[in-house]
Amino acid sequence: MSSTLLSPDYVPSDDEEFMNDRMLAFFRNRLLDWRAELLRDSDQTIQNLQEETRQEADIADRASSETDRALELRTRDRGRKLISKIDAALGRIEDGSYGFCTETGEPISLRRLMARPIATMTLQAQERHERMERMHRSD
Repeated sequence: MSSTLLSPDYVPSDDEEFMNDRMLAFFRNRLLDWRAELLRDSDQTIQNLQEETRQEADIADRASSETDRALELRTRDRGRKLISKIDAALGRIEDGSYGFCTETGEPISLRRLMARPIATMTLQAQERHERMERMHRSD
């Protein structure tokens, strides 16, 4: 499954065999690119935080800086969790289970995978899962 199978304008289609080598290579590349972007963003955050170690004299400026820093760290934490999900998706590509629902075993729609390449469930299974979570939370 090399990326040489892909032309730059290739987009998976419902007209081809589901999760064929080209499709898997497409999603692998997409996930790897997304992961690399998140890692670059994380490196930039670390660099920014190291540069901003100076103390703000004005209390309002200090509060604003702390708020910005907290938001940035929260965003990076989400990115870290996303990288974990991307790694899991890459693992599913390797083991042959990528693109199939973990609940039902049915293919996840290409439209859903294009929008969320880390998806592990069909839209219907995801909705059922979320309904069950809401019901258990309200208990």
